[in-house]
Amino acid sequence: MPTRLAPEELRSHRWFGPNDLRSFGHRSRARQLGLGPEDWQGKPVIAILNTWSDINPCHLHFKVLAENVKKGVLQAGGMPLEIPVMSLSENFMKPTTMLYRNFLAMEAEEMLRCHPVDGAVLLGACDKTTPALIMGAVSAGLPFIFVPGGPMLRGQWRDQTLGSGTDAWKYWAELRAGNITQEDWCDIEDGIARSHGHCMTMGTASTMTAITETLGLTLPGASSIPASDARHWRMAASSGRQIVENVWNNLNPSQFLNKAAFENAIVADMAVGGSTNAIVHLIAMAGRAGIKLPLEDFDTISRKTPRLADLRPAGRFLMEDFYFAGGLPALLKQVEDILVGDCMTVNGHTLAENIADAKIWNTEVIRTRDNPLSTEGGTAVLRGNMCPNGAVVKHSAMEQKFWTHRGPAVVFKDYEDLAARLDDPSVPITADSVMVLQSAGPLGAPGMPEWGMLPLPKRLLEAGVRDLLRISDARMSGTSYGACVLHVAPESAVGGPFAFVQDGDIIALDVPNRTLTLEVSDEELAKRKAAWKPAPRKVDRGYLHLFLNEVTQADEGCDFRFLHYTGTPTPEPRIH
Repeated sequence: MPTRLAPEELRSHRWFGPNDLRSFGHRSRARQLGLGPEDWQGKPVIAILNTWSDINPCHLHFKVLAENVKKGVLQAGGMPLEIPVMSLSENFMKPTTMLYRNFLAMEAEEMLRCHPVDGAVLLGACDKTTPALIMGAVSAGLPFIFVPGGPMLRGQWRDQTLGSGTDAWKYWAELRAGNITQEDWCDIEDGIARSHGHCMTMGTASTMTAITETLGLTLPGASSIPASDARHWRMAASSGRQIVENVWNNLNPSQFLNKAAFENAIVADMAVGGSTNAIVHLIAMAGRAGIKLPLEDFDTISRKTPRLADLRPAGRFLMEDFYFAGGLPALLKQVEDILVGDCMTVNGHTLAENIADAKIWNTEVIRTRDNPLSTEGGTAVLRGNMCPNGAVVKHSAMEQKFWTHRGPAVVFKDYEDLAARLDDPSVPITADSVMVLQSAGPLGAPGMPEWGMLPLPKRLLEAGVRDLLRISDARMSGTSYGACVLHVAPESAVGGPFAFVQDGDIIALDVPNRTLTLEVSDEELAKRKAAWKPAPRKVDRGYLHLFLNEVTQADEGCDFRFLHYTGTPTPEPRIH
């Protein structure tokens, strides 16, 4: 049993407890907030980091979500303090929220460190918010619980169920091909996002919250609850009560975020057919806990983990269906022999205990172990002379004919080049071509945007072509699909071999053998490298300057070098 802290051992006691001038100032200003000793004295102070914003539809309900967390904190005898932090609005921020994931991680860490708080509840949902908040909280070193915002309701157009992102790409191709009208397109726009909450496909948001629950950072079942379901509010209140208990017991995620916990998270990612973005984020999250996750770990676990969730973009159903089919606990129960069940979680129980009674209620949505969608996970890691530090592909969401493919490269130097020449009839793109997009990685774009699902030429769409092999050093949305090889490392902007691909070069993809090969001799590549010059950087100030100087490559998680775990905790703030 854990040893409970005494009130004077609370971190917040350093601010409020001493009989000195500085603590007088803290207490008097707390009274200015309308608080009194009965609010803070001998009670855990809980920060609620809220990523709400008027321009973030995924988090539009977070004001009410925060109030439910506060209710739970008060019920358990703690004092809640809501603290706003940067809202990463996936839909509106350009060039990409990935550029600002580390910004939010820094803000979360420092907000927790500099304030008189004993623990934290993290409110997040949309893609980069989840890893950013966790990265910051792990580095801050305080007890915390993550409260996921939940997926939105399913979309609807006439008799068609719509999945956000996934069906946008699908029907955009049909519009360009002339198979639907502009009026149809506007109707789809009106019905594809019907409520608050993050994407209801198994995109990056749903993948990351599933991973977070598997890591033991949410209450059991929290990641699957739809945003507009009343059970979501009750989960938030329960999380508020739990964090107070965890502070008293000093149950800190840093005590149980070990290698086994992150390997469990990879199992979950592969079993749900999760987003390729999960790889970059998991590497970064693990790095903050001092854990190394080489790309080979993902591939090894993928090969032994069956894909069981029949969810878009790699399947048929949506997150609301997944929840009512039993949710993440039911899926994890099916792969419990692959999981390390004795990993601790934030409710004080092990992962095995949390899923012990989980059941599947719809075996079409969540397959049983003896009837998987595939015998291995949804993502593969590739190696080859074009990507010596790795690349990834979501082969579960592409036509199987592309698993082994060999064709001539059509190279676009950057996205502007792609946009300008995509429909140019003189560009020799055929159904056998390999489209290559350079300068789209962490430094080249910058920020490694979700440009990897390259659009297809209109003439091919009109001819009925819906997929081509496409390769880039970019990411792609977790809601995307197709034969898209991503995260090529090192990226072209730093002079990786990907920078030297030229029109007409033959590229061979072999997913079963996990290889990506540029069929150009070493001598020719060396000659091209000698002639290559990096593009000049045009930014010499501000956050972007910091990003360009500190961000790591995709295979290292795209975190900032100076934020990596060193084994030495950052000192507590001095109070004078």
